[in-house]
Amino acid sequence: MAHRGPPGAAERHSAAPVLFEIFGEIWAVRSRLGQGVSASVYRVSSGRAAATAAAVKEFRADPQGVDYGYRKERSVLEDIQGHKNIVTLYGVFTNHSRVGAATRCLLLELLDVSVSDLLVRSTGGTGPQRGHSLWLVQHCARDVLEALTFLHREGYVHADLKPRNILWSADDECFKLVDFGLSFKEGNQDVKYIQTDGYRAPEAELQNGLAQAGVELDGDSGCTAAVDMWSLGIVLLEMFSGIKLKDTVRSQKWKDNSAAIVDQLFATNSAARPAIPVYHLRDLIKSMLLSEPKQRCTTETALLSPFFSIPFAPHIEDLVLLPTPVLRLLNLIDDSHLHNEEEYEDILEDMKEECQKYGSVVSLLIPKENPGKGQVFVEYANSSDSKEAQRLLTGRTFDGKFVVATFYPLSAYRRGYLYQTVQ
Repeated sequence: MAHRGPPGAAERHSAAPVLFEIFGEIWAVRSRLGQGVSASVYRVSSGRAAATAAAVKEFRADPQGVDYGYRKERSVLEDIQGHKNIVTLYGVFTNHSRVGAATRCLLLELLDVSVSDLLVRSTGGTGPQRGHSLWLVQHCARDVLEALTFLHREGYVHADLKPRNILWSADDECFKLVDFGLSFKEGNQDVKYIQTDGYRAPEAELQNGLAQAGVELDGDSGCTAAVDMWSLGIVLLEMFSGIKLKDTVRSQKWKDNSAAIVDQLFATNSAARPAIPVYHLRDLIKSMLLSEPKQRCTTETALLSPFFSIPFAPHIEDLVLLPTPVLRLLNLIDDSHLHNEEEYEDILEDMKEECQKYGSVVSLLIPKENPGKGQVFVEYANSSDSKEAQRLLTGRTFDGKFVVATFYPLSAYRRGYLYQTVQ
């Protein structure tokens, strides 16, 4: 999926289109991924090859023909293409299939779950800790900082960083930034209202208020890249704590002493986590949430934090939440089958035959020794196949055993590195 507009937006599109004609080829709409005030996003697949999937961001028809939102996002995306942590723009086209005015569209890389989805599906306080693992927080933080480093060096401010605009790429195994509709060149801010409530830096809050009051701002008085660091600090704090902080950051207590609230959130949610990495993460987040923009850390200094020098293993929940082309099947094979060569070869053949029912299998591995002893690792040709296999295999029984199916990092699998995952 690419961008996801907030559901319940003020103005909605009419019924979703059934087809798009893109560069002379018909693409079928499979689902609506998100909807905002100015655009909707759809998952589409090529009529010629159903496995060829992408996202279309269709902007609402502009009666004046200005198409500002479309032109803005297109120009920014075309200017910043080529970074692995920024959504790929495949092309632009005009859709003539709707009744009435033609609509402008962006054809984008199809991404997967957003950090917003992950927050909804996190442990949420039912276990010994709330929020996400340090492995996941670190992975997301590093990927977003890498994207922002590139963006800021190109002179751009994202200006709408929030969980819904950070998405996981199942095939590239990284998080990517999407939705550049509010982005602007630093020192040349052409957007009056920036950032989303709950992730809005204090200086953006002030500027938005002045704009709403009709106060004209000089071109040089706009917000800087520091607003992105504030937003990222809030996102990481939500991921660590498992708590949505919109009401907290709007409170007077936060305005009076945000550092004390950060300390309290860390003290409350640090159980079962190693103390030193937690300490480093807390200090990193606090350096992003300083009220004075010039005092906040930059992306470069943030990436030098000791928090990024600590290796973590993923929790089993992480490997369920983040799709990859590799599937890992647990609770299937008894140790006794691993040491009889004939039985072992039969199991390999049976598992490959079963797994090929769900997609194209590239390789299959069943380690005979730890780490990974008795687990089945299946590499599919793409993440769509592995997701379908995970959906259909989870909960099935083989020889009276319930199958547990998680994903597994393709990069680690290809290096022969098998995590002893934290349960």
